[in-house]
Amino acid sequence: MFPDLSRDDVFTLETARLWLRWPRVADAAAVQRLAGEKVVAEMTANIPHPYPDGAAETFIFNARKANALGDALSLAIALKGKPNALIGMIAAQPNDSGALELGFWLAEPLWGEGYMTEAARSIIDTVFTLTDVREIVSAVRVINPASRRVQEKCGFRHEGSALRSAPARGGAFACDLFRLDRRTWEGLKAWGAYGLPIMGLKPPALFHREMEAAG
Repeated sequence: MFPDLSRDDVFTLETARLWLRWPRVADAAAVQRLAGEKVVAEMTANIPHPYPDGAAETFIFNARKANALGDALSLAIALKGKPNALIGMIAAQPNDSGALELGFWLAEPLWGEGYMTEAARSIIDTVFTLTDVREIVSAVRVINPASRRVQEKCGFRHEGSALRSAPARGGAFACDLFRLDRRTWEGLKAWGAYGLPIMGLKPPALFHREMEAAG
């Protein structure tokens, strides 16, 4: 699905305030700590709470494998100036029905600052620019208005509600379902709703410098 460009672990996206990069084993402690927070995990179908030891390493291994195979694009989110400090994850990957689904989580202290909308727009642009997929779908827990607003700001259309399997929650929960098709995305681009990301096999020089400065 995804081309060679994004299958290399130097692939990086840049937004106004963020770096989006491949996750690394060094991110495991941050994933366990931040994703394992109850307020974060309970809004997702697959993140356990508490987050067991060793699970983050397995998650990162699987995310990197899917990236390398071109089956998905799963990226760690980091603030500019702190490229080694993961604050969340965002992914576009096939769901059980084969549709490409957007999913994400963000550390609770950073909620409400617009970071996830920024990251989502970047990966959406990347999907429609680098692949020929016709649409992206998303499912948001009905008690999660913040994630719903992210979908709306990115141009997703509400398609209804349904029960979705939530293994980490011990059953299923009600979700609002969203869809963004290529034609709508192209219209948003034409209207200047948001700009294309900076992307490439080699990270921008600034990213190199920030990585070196951060140790």
